[in-house]
Amino acid sequence: MHCRSLMGAIAIAALAIPIGRAHAADEAKYPSWKGQWMRLVTPGLPGQASHDQTKPGGLGQQAPLTPEAQAILAASLADQAKGGLGNFPTARCLPAGMPHMMMAFGPQEYVITPETTYILINWDDHSRRIFTDGRDWPTNIEPSYAGYSIGRWIDEDGAGQYSVLAVETRGPFKGPRAYDATGLPLHFDNQSIFKERIHLDKADPKILHDEITVIDHALTRPWTVDKKYLRNANPRPAWTEYYCGENNAQVTIGKEHYFLSGDGRLMPTREGQPPPDLTYFNKSQK
Repeated sequence: MHCRSLMGAIAIAALAIPIGRAHAADEAKYPSWKGQWMRLVTPGLPGQASHDQTKPGGLGQQAPLTPEAQAILAASLADQAKGGLGNFPTARCLPAGMPHMMMAFGPQEYVITPETTYILINWDDHSRRIFTDGRDWPTNIEPSYAGYSIGRWIDEDGAGQYSVLAVETRGPFKGPRAYDATGLPLHFDNQSIFKERIHLDKADPKILHDEITVIDHALTRPWTVDKKYLRNANPRPAWTEYYCGENNAQVTIGKEHYFLSGDGRLMPTREGQPPPDLTYFNKSQK
């Protein structure tokens, strides 16, 4: 009996060696995107957080919008000029969703496994899952802000190592969503499609590209931009804790946007703004 147990242990150990080696070889196929990634700010546009990082926000994006979408953007900018939120619901702490969640307004982290690549957002949105296990599209996709993402790894150079993650993301999405804080709109039907090519810069591995193409009914044609992220040189970077609802003074009641003052009182955001409806309050109270 002891001999049989010993032989079984030897057999299991012999099987474990090639399996372990195969697993290591499989992992070696994937690129190293470890670390903390931040949005690469274009010189001359300090602090801007527009969809196309090379251009200013709003009208400066020169997005191929339909006339209806142009009107929505114009109304959003006009409302914001008066103190309103415009077409930017994320200011109320709603998730930004795709494609705004890929802005890297806060640091991103990429966790790669053979079945799924996880993008940890650490801002208004929390994470994305990109499935790379060969699955097909589900018959019914549950609506979400991030959408449903299926990816495929590509060995673009034929070098035996994957270099590009090609991703397609579909809805239905939750909404409304906007590209950036100016309220640059996606269509309210929430049927966007996003196609991405995520890869390291061939000349500088400290830069990660997300070439993202938006197909949306608010556009006259597909719109492609190249988002760039810069890897933090610190191998042990600080990861800040962020919750949108903490210290957020934006208050929306019905269709009106108000602001909470430092002493906890409701303030108007524009001249002549009516107060909220107090039907359900005792008006004799002071």
